[in-house]
Amino acid sequence: MIIQLAIMLAVALFVGGATAFILMKLEIDAGRRGKTAYARWLNARYVRKFDEQLTDALGTMSNALRAGFSIAQAFESVAEADLHPISDEFALLLQQMRVGMSFDDALASMEKRVSSDDLSLVVTAIDIARKTGGNLTEIFDSISNTIRGRMRVERKVRTLTAQGRLQGLVVSLMPLILCIIMTMMKPNLMIPFLTSLSGIACLLVASVMVFVGWLIIRKIVTIKV
Repeated sequence: MIIQLAIMLAVALFVGGATAFILMKLEIDAGRRGKTAYARWLNARYVRKFDEQLTDALGTMSNALRAGFSIAQAFESVAEADLHPISDEFALLLQQMRVGMSFDDALASMEKRVSSDDLSLVVTAIDIARKTGGNLTEIFDSISNTIRGRMRVERKVRTLTAQGRLQGLVVSLMPLILCIIMTMMKPNLMIPFLTSLSGIACLLVASVMVFVGWLIIRKIVTIKV
């Protein structure tokens, strides 16, 4: 029994180590290109939170403009709302304008800093309205409704693809679980295989194939709206 547990532990460590090595290699390559997967995940989470708050911010700015405030005062009402991260970004925008940066440059700086497609749409709308004299209140209301509709579609897509993501996780873990079960049930067959050179090579190939399969499933169930 002790030998079986030791073999199972060795198998788990080997498979986990092989997968970790592959992930580390991918992370190093991504880091050389300027951004790691963890940084991309944090950035996507930040942008998603920003976009969720942007619809309410557009409503706040639209109401402020209807009340006769300027666009800068409308921005200030968002900055005073104390909603992270959108209030922080608008507060930084106002701070840049106070130290001498032009309105257009401050907007471009925030757009580049956040990297949000929805914010880019808002910045473009503001720029066009200031040059052509459009009605910003109606534009903000229209953009807000568009963003809300897109978010509803995204939530529906995530709900529909939840089963596929769970299947990907189950399929990825199944070989390791089966290997452990088979080692417990048939140690006389599995132990010689796992301790041989061909067995180790098979485990390595299986780990790579499982990881590639997981990436393919993740790519399939990831739908951008």
